[in-house]
Amino acid sequence: MSDSIIVHIADGLARVTFNRPAYLNAMGFEMGTRWREVAHEITTDSSVGAVILDAAGPAFCAGGDVFEMGTSGATGADVTKMAHTIHDGIRTFVESDKPIVAAVQSAVAGGGLGLMLTADYIVAADASKFVCKYANIGLSPDLGVSTLLTQAVGQRRALQLVLQDRALSAQEALEWGLVAEVLPQGEIASRAEAVAQFWLDNATAAFGQAKRLVRTSSQRTFRENLDDEAASIGASFDTPESKVRVAGFVAATAKSAAGATKASS
Repeated sequence: MSDSIIVHIADGLARVTFNRPAYLNAMGFEMGTRWREVAHEITTDSSVGAVILDAAGPAFCAGGDVFEMGTSGATGADVTKMAHTIHDGIRTFVESDKPIVAAVQSAVAGGGLGLMLTADYIVAADASKFVCKYANIGLSPDLGVSTLLTQAVGQRRALQLVLQDRALSAQEALEWGLVAEVLPQGEIASRAEAVAQFWLDNATAAFGQAKRLVRTSSQRTFRENLDDEAASIGASFDTPESKVRVAGFVAATAKSAAGATKASS
């Protein structure tokens, strides 16, 4: 099995680690195939309730491995084929019911932004930098950047990144809504684990469905989204987990109402 992406699953938590630190975790042809395999493996594993996406080494992800593309004799058709492979993995994760938190320790560039934005919640180190730089080498965005970046920060801000040689600091990324939290380097791993554990300790399946509904809503009509919401909440209501939590809510509400009535009499 390839070690370009390491997967560890235990107690409902899947940890997916980019593991090409010598290449700043740039995703080459083999790693792209591995990414798709990992996405399908995790999203079809009923034991997984939450996912942490992180990376080994000094950078989170430098995007696609341009050096490999430029030295392997690859053609444009080869690059397109691999992009489709990586996109399949991104789409599989984004449209799944597995909530994902990313722990971003440093630089994120090019397609690394799309891979990062596969996650639903992003915790970044305060020294992180975020750049596009596709056009600097004559390429156009891939790995979901044109869609996921726009969804995260809006069209005008996305255009600032893809049309200018601009790097966002971690604080700017937070202000733009690109990441959810910024913390010192030494705290991001534990914070990502805490976020994932929160999902696992509470209504795990409900969090998963909430993630799926939000992440897929832009692809469908409003009517289709409403139909999906109706079907999902009904299915959730019939689960044992929901029955226990709803019963607890009802009991607490009844107790509160009784106390208010007694106090007013």
